[in-house]
Amino acid sequence: MVNSTFPKTTGPWTVRTCEPRYDNPWLRVEHNDVVHPDGRDGIYGVVRFKNVAVGVLPIFEDGTVPLVGQHRFPSDTYSWELPEGGGPAGEDDLETARRELAEETGLIAASWLPLIDFDVSNSVTDERSACFLAWDLTPGPTAPESSEELAHDRIAFSELMARCLDGRIRDSLTLIMTFAAHARALRGDLPKSIAAKLLT
Repeated sequence: MVNSTFPKTTGPWTVRTCEPRYDNPWLRVEHNDVVHPDGRDGIYGVVRFKNVAVGVLPIFEDGTVPLVGQHRFPSDTYSWELPEGGGPAGEDDLETARRELAEETGLIAASWLPLIDFDVSNSVTDERSACFLAWDLTPGPTAPESSEELAHDRIAFSELMARCLDGRIRDSLTLIMTFAAHARALRGDLPKSIAAKLLT
């Protein structure tokens, strides 16, 4: 069904119509008939996400970090990642992060710090990500979702950096969390005890 509030403007674009083409509990795909900024007619497909992508970089007392391994359906590849998941847009990002950390690793963190927020792929989606540092970790049981078959590893942060830099890790949230944490440690933006673990 075409929305009756059109045409409308979105920045330099004019949107003539916007029609949903696919909808499920996690995302909606929209087809837009538009006028481009240069005046030409065109189309624009947008994926609207219903969850916020949340990531956690947990740091153990010895400076190691946990990784979660799983097969990723869209790329048909096996991926090692920092703990991450999604939560409804209305849910507090930190609560989502606590839940995902516990579900995927069994870890409970007593200390949390916002690390970085970013747009995941803003040319075709509106997906937003919120990421956190977590420490003072206590182990517990994992509780993965039925769609997840997870493996676990624990490596030094320096090894995590190496794997991100040489392409063994390709997951965008993991890359951004790793580089953001290292940069913030270098800038002195983190507690000294945490920064020391990230710079050794």
